[in-house]
Amino acid sequence: MKAPLSWLKDYVEIDCSVEELSAKLFSCGFEVEDIQYIGKNINKIVTSKILSIQKHPNADKLSLTCVDAGKYGKLQIITSATNIFEGSIVPVALDGAVLNNGEVIRTGELRGIKSEGMFCSGEELGINDDWYEGASINGILIFNENYPLGSEVTDILDINDVIFDINVTANRPDCQSILGIAREVAAVLNKPFKMPNLSYNTSKDISTQKTIRVIDKAFNLCPRYISHFVKDIKIEKSPLWLRRRLFSMGIRSINNIVDITNYVLMEIGQPMHAFDLNELSGSEIIIRRANEGEKITTLDEKEFILSADNLVICDSEKPVALAGVMGGLNSGIKEATKAVVFESATFKRDNVRKTSRQLGQRSDSSARYEKGVDLYSVETGMKRALSLIDQLNCGLIACDEYDLYESKPTEKVINTTVSEVNAVLGINVPSETIKNILTRLNFKVELKENDLTVVCPLYREDMEGYPDIAEEIIREYGYSNIVPTLLNTSQITPGGLTEEQRMINSVKDLLLAFGFNEMLSYSFVSEKEFDVYGLEKGNVIRLLNPISEDMAVMRTSILPSVVKAVSYNLNRKNSEGRLFELAKVYTPKALPLTELPIESNTLAFAVYGENEDFFTLKGVVEGLLNVTCYGKDVKYLPSDIKFLHPTRSASVMVDGENIGCIGQLNPSVSETLGIDKPVFVGEIYYDILKKYFSDRIIFKPISKFPSVDRDIAVVVDDSVSCQSIIDVIKNFGGKNLENVSIFDVYKGENIPKNKKSMAYSLNFNSQDKTLNVDEVDQAVNNILNALREKLNAELR
Repeated sequence: MKAPLSWLKDYVEIDCSVEELSAKLFSCGFEVEDIQYIGKNINKIVTSKILSIQKHPNADKLSLTCVDAGKYGKLQIITSATNIFEGSIVPVALDGAVLNNGEVIRTGELRGIKSEGMFCSGEELGINDDWYEGASINGILIFNENYPLGSEVTDILDINDVIFDINVTANRPDCQSILGIAREVAAVLNKPFKMPNLSYNTSKDISTQKTIRVIDKAFNLCPRYISHFVKDIKIEKSPLWLRRRLFSMGIRSINNIVDITNYVLMEIGQPMHAFDLNELSGSEIIIRRANEGEKITTLDEKEFILSADNLVICDSEKPVALAGVMGGLNSGIKEATKAVVFESATFKRDNVRKTSRQLGQRSDSSARYEKGVDLYSVETGMKRALSLIDQLNCGLIACDEYDLYESKPTEKVINTTVSEVNAVLGINVPSETIKNILTRLNFKVELKENDLTVVCPLYREDMEGYPDIAEEIIREYGYSNIVPTLLNTSQITPGGLTEEQRMINSVKDLLLAFGFNEMLSYSFVSEKEFDVYGLEKGNVIRLLNPISEDMAVMRTSILPSVVKAVSYNLNRKNSEGRLFELAKVYTPKALPLTELPIESNTLAFAVYGENEDFFTLKGVVEGLLNVTCYGKDVKYLPSDIKFLHPTRSASVMVDGENIGCIGQLNPSVSETLGIDKPVFVGEIYYDILKKYFSDRIIFKPISKFPSVDRDIAVVVDDSVSCQSIIDVIKNFGGKNLENVSIFDVYKGENIPKNKKSMAYSLNFNSQDKTLNVDEVDQAVNNILNALREKLNAELR
């Protein structure tokens, strides 16, 4: 929330430094994130009068001027500006002057002739027409007044404000305004608070209720709606003071009526809208839910198709505003507008938020409504707007209004005791101090000995009970007054991780040891990813109100998120890496949802880079299973998963159950995602895998007898898998076969078509004796015979 110091001073006397005020605001719960000193950096820019203008002798597009800069004497300025004339008074930056953007001006030469400064535009002073008429011109700023020559421009144009950028917490929407911040400043400085002028004159012969009919059909979404008629509107430019106030808040002036609504939004925190009465059909305003498929075109000329979840303000025929978001195109104020109906209302914050997100339409009003607008501001905002109409003399105000509500706003009363408040704080704050603090914060307080009755202001909707009263006390009394105390009744509760948490951390630690980096991603993904990866999307959880299209469904696989991270890194020239994520995926038990979905832990990982391949992943999985599932029967079988390469992928089996997959990302998927390098991915169904976890450690003594190694190479059909050959070798290799591993696959010369050669290393060893040649030969012959019989393999 931005709060100009000059605006705050309208409501409270501020006699401390800017830095001290910032510290005091922080002490009572309002962090000042930034302080902008408007005009502080601008110096040595003074008023000057152009005495003569001549053509530059060495440049066709430059002019040589002589100016009178008062006490700085006569100066020679070279310029390319074409809008200046002799006798005009303009700002000139002297030697050593600093512009609004921090640029320093120095005396120099242009085409061989000395220039002793520079003429300035409004942009170089950081202002536009809303600050001074003519400042927005594409050229030099020419003053309309006969200012004394040599005067500092920042002084004569009053460019010397301070703007606080204050972080307002979510529970204090009442402070999303200049008025709200001013109330807090008055309290923390213990100064009187002055309300803005809310009085106005009305015309007895002008009636709102006789001019227009207002009906609220949705009190559950619009708890309060005030409407007031103003006649004989004069559309004109707002006075300079009002335009400057809006400029300091980053708002461009439009005309007096629109500016008043923006001014009230900033000052009171109340979004308002002004309807052109001539644009309302049937002289009716109806607050209702939109009809399915109903359309509206907003002030920014965007058309939206609405649903029954959207609240609209309508005339007799059509919607004329999206409630809490933006007015309709035809309802806006125009040069020809002669009669308006002011709207001041409060709408349910969740409905405004959902409508804004659903339609992708945001505004200053919707941002304010999403945080919350209290019922008090609705009335105060309308009074302030009408007061400004009266002050600017730009319309005749009706003598009555519509104030629609289901129940009239009442002040909350909290009954508590001083002891109860102090018990929350853990210190003893004197009862009179408590009363004084609450009174400064505009609470009505009745103190009878220990009993405390507090009546909360209407704008403090966050107040619920005595803990909130305690919070108000301590933030003004000072958190530094809380004395740290060791509770002698406390008990030490042993902490620690659950067994599952420890196991998950062990798996993560193992992957980190393999050179992986852990990543975290959102549980929400785009539905488009299901099409890209060929995932089943019929049984997924779709969000009713997603943040964006890219976060519309709950993920059923983590792999797309990991691959997205790989793509992100590759696009930023990070050419190699290993990433993993162990998190939950979500599967509904039934649709539509009637109970919580199944949450399953899943491990997804990816490797990419010049030295990475399929066997990198296979080695990672083997290492993982050797630690967690030692002694289990692990196999790698051909996989038919669509997002994996058809011949460089495998399903991982443990004791005959599928626990995941590994392989190269299918080139078609990589192309769709814009990835031009091989990426190898894997996904392990952790909750299935953990069933096979074992903490048993099996020690097998190293044989004291020498081992015997034999290599065999067999020619088989292309369709025969490595795993099937290994299975046969292990089944028929005998008890002395210690290990088998593949070391070569060959296709080419001397190998028949549709055949391949696969070479394996066999290791034989006995715990009882030294194996002789005959025993090893017999085992090898048994293996070869079995391979020939089972897989039609031939010894190469």
